[in-house]
Amino acid sequence: MTPANATKSERVNLRLPKAAKRRIEQAAAFEGKTVSGFIVSSALANAEKAIQENETMALARRDAKRFFDIIVNPTAPNDNLLTALDEHGKRVASR
Repeated sequence: MTPANATKSERVNLRLPKAAKRRIEQAAAFEGKTVSGFIVSSALANAEKAIQENETMALARRDAKRFFDIIVNPTAPNDNLLTALDEHGKRVASR
């Protein structure tokens, strides 16, 4: 979250129905916040939730164990993979 005393230099404008504005004003008053403060805190909470849901992957214990086991003890590449890597080296110029 952003510190309360951070410099405010960005602006967001929005239009909304009168009923929505009144509802937000009521909620802000219940929480002792300005409408702007209420909107910012609500938007940031939802932003954090959306980011968390889209940047985090949860695995079942069994799947997590298998994933880490493969990283620690990788299997040797098979013939198909070696052929694909060789073909890649012939077709793709690396910088």
